[in-house]
Amino acid sequence: MYLELDGKGVLYRQLLRALKRAILDGRLAAGTQLPATRLLAETLGLSRNTVVAAYALLCAEHLAASHGGSGTFVAEGLAPRRRRAPPADIPAPSRYAARSRELPALNLPRRRGALRYDLQYGEPLVDLPLFAAWGRALARAAARTDGRYPPSQGLPALRAEIAAYLARRRGIACDAEDIVVVAGTQQAVALLGRLLLDEGDTAVLEDPHYQLIAHALAAEGARLRFVAVDAEGLDAAALPEERIRLACVTPSHQFPSAAVMSVPRRMALLQQAAQRRFWLLEDDYDGEFGFEGRLLPALRSLDLDDRVIYVGSFSKTLFPALRLGYVVCPRALRDDLVRAKRLADLGCGAIEQAAMAGFMASGAFERHLRKASLELRRRRRALADGVARHCGARLVLDDSGAGMHCVGWLPGLDPAEADALRALAESRGLGLYPIQPHYARPPQMPGLLLGFAGLSVAQLRQATRLLGDCLDQVRRVRRRA
Repeated sequence: MYLELDGKGVLYRQLLRALKRAILDGRLAAGTQLPATRLLAETLGLSRNTVVAAYALLCAEHLAASHGGSGTFVAEGLAPRRRRAPPADIPAPSRYAARSRELPALNLPRRRGALRYDLQYGEPLVDLPLFAAWGRALARAAARTDGRYPPSQGLPALRAEIAAYLARRRGIACDAEDIVVVAGTQQAVALLGRLLLDEGDTAVLEDPHYQLIAHALAAEGARLRFVAVDAEGLDAAALPEERIRLACVTPSHQFPSAAVMSVPRRMALLQQAAQRRFWLLEDDYDGEFGFEGRLLPALRSLDLDDRVIYVGSFSKTLFPALRLGYVVCPRALRDDLVRAKRLADLGCGAIEQAAMAGFMASGAFERHLRKASLELRRRRRALADGVARHCGARLVLDDSGAGMHCVGWLPGLDPAEADALRALAESRGLGLYPIQPHYARPPQMPGLLLGFAGLSVAQLRQATRLLGDCLDQVRRVRRRA
């Protein structure tokens, strides 16, 4: 039993007050048996006589009753005092809090129950052997990791493995000292926004974009400017003329449009960043999964002026529950970012970092990536074939051949009909998700964000068949109207 003595007066009175607080607050409910006097004395480091005296006074005040050899019990019929409810609304305690309160509601998809086929983006590629291998890596790391705080920058072994991996897979030349381990992309964005942006500074985001990145920067007081993305990605010529501090891009597989930024566009963007002295945040959230042809180099690998801050994560390559990511940081920002990380949480979990370092060093991580890339290619083709067979021209698939999702446009449907399609699909066990919430300026037609990583090839075939049936039904309703 947890009881806190207030240090005022003799010990038996302190204990009496502590017991009364526990009873009146409801922590000790009516009829609850109190600990034996000897046990409570040992627990609290008091003499047994002190506890006996406190129990006697508690009974004298009719808050407890002694039942012969059975023990002492909280009196029956006592109703705990209600704590006064805190104010429902108080002024924002800071400008940050005020800005956070003013952010628009998130429209990110949430997991739904009882769906047979859920085309939600961000679902991990289910692989039971992977979970078993990761469990073994965790067990080995737990046995070998001491209980001290890890370095704020991240374990040296993990940073070295990440640097070697990025050189092989993404063409990025860096060393372990350039890398800061973080708790995923979202923490990286929050820390970098805090470092790089003062209130009123301009930050550029792609349109469409990932809402949580926009929210993190807006909460820091940034003035957000959105630049439209086309089939070649963001066009540097469309950047605003005002002074920019930070531009956030997803060049390898734009989220959520799935466009891949062309090499000329990449070079033009790097030139603008160097000339205008702004920072580029490259979010390479699933750049490892390029299915058709050769992977394009990361933007960071083309950067000769050290203006690109590269952010990677293990959420897509392994699973979102593993809250580990990393930043390849320009040398000018590295020490500032390490200090910001230290102030935020002292460092990511040492056991998970050690497990990830061992997983990468053993080759298991890249073996998993090769296997996952082949499987994702099969699933992507199953989705494309199913859409072509069952949906035809009613759903236009916009597919870059990379990543873990495609975009399906719905020509001929208005927003209300697209809403009706999603509601009908959900009633029949199919999860569909709109792309519109990711736009600052609504697209010309409604569309769907089609994640295919979480369903098998057979499930995707059934899901696209069901999608085609739902499209037929919505269009029949339209013709009758």
